[in-house]
Amino acid sequence: MKSNSILINTSRGEIINEKDEFFKYIKRALKITKNSPLLIDSYLKSAVEIDVDAISDGKKVYIAGIMEHIEEAGIHSGDSACVIPPYTLNKFIIKKIEEQTTKLAIALKVKGLINIQFAVQNNDIYIIEANPRASRTVPFVAKATGIPIAKIAALIMLGKKLDSFKLKKNYYDHIAVKESVFPFSKFDGSDIILGPEMKSTGEAMGIDYNFGKAFAKSQLSANVDLPLKGNLFVSVRNTDKQFVYEHVKNLKSLGFKISATKGTANFLNEKNIDCISIKKVKEGKPNIVSFINEKKINLIFNTTEGARAIKDSFTLRRAAINNKIPYYTTMAGAKAVVEAIRELSKQNLEISSLQKYFFKTKLNKVIKSV
Repeated sequence: MKSNSILINTSRGEIINEKDEFFKYIKRALKITKNSPLLIDSYLKSAVEIDVDAISDGKKVYIAGIMEHIEEAGIHSGDSACVIPPYTLNKFIIKKIEEQTTKLAIALKVKGLINIQFAVQNNDIYIIEANPRASRTVPFVAKATGIPIAKIAALIMLGKKLDSFKLKKNYYDHIAVKESVFPFSKFDGSDIILGPEMKSTGEAMGIDYNFGKAFAKSQLSANVDLPLKGNLFVSVRNTDKQFVYEHVKNLKSLGFKISATKGTANFLNEKNIDCISIKKVKEGKPNIVSFINEKKINLIFNTTEGARAIKDSFTLRRAAINNKIPYYTTMAGAKAVVEAIRELSKQNLEISSLQKYFFKTKLNKVIKSV
């Protein structure tokens, strides 16, 4: 895998981007691990991670759900928001993922559930891991599709065959988004930046007929109060500046005022977006933490990399937690929240039961037959 970043795993994962940082970490890690193995791995940057849950009876395979992660690969799968059905993957990639899932399940002689994690980069598909067991995504897939996959898998493990359930390929016109719930506000000193170490303690789900509405509902379910107007603060690494421009422009059109750290502000002003420059914490006062504590910021987009930059921006993230300000640390998350705010601003969000989305389709026959 081509990457300029590596993932080191001892008792916990840590992402390292710089050479000096790598050698310092190795020195510390060897004192801890001693004679135990130290896993060093590379990871794909800017890749889309996919979770697949399937049921197999050893000869045939039913694809229960293909979930596209909203955060890019490198974020722990338990912390990433994900959507079913996939909302950016093309039909060719989906077909290939279905084929590889089927081949793996049969080759592994699975009888019951199997979960496979893939990463997609530039139409290349990588297998991250395959787990011949139920995964944490099973409850979400069952609720999103209306198919009791855990019950079906259990019956198959007891000897039943897939054909006896008359399962058909899922076709539905709704979208379901799973959002992770984090305990950051409960633990003073915890950092909300996401990485390879799982930090979430729960999950919530939103469901609707378009992605923006479904994502908005998932945020509301996870106790994230999205603003419909106010001040957006942006501070992103250089590689994300071009991507964040579109998201900022869209929020600007919805009436948001924009502020940013110096580098990001200069970039946005050059793109003809009026943007106020705010100091970083290390640059003196008044700085971004001052603005947050004074309730002058309503939404934050912040990406960072490298140990020093992450450490310097910790007080910013902590202030956001303490003041309950929605905070997105990936460009995929920023894109998703822009779509959600756009839908919320139309004031046409409807609350409906899960049954509404399934009883309109042929899925109801499948549900009743199990």
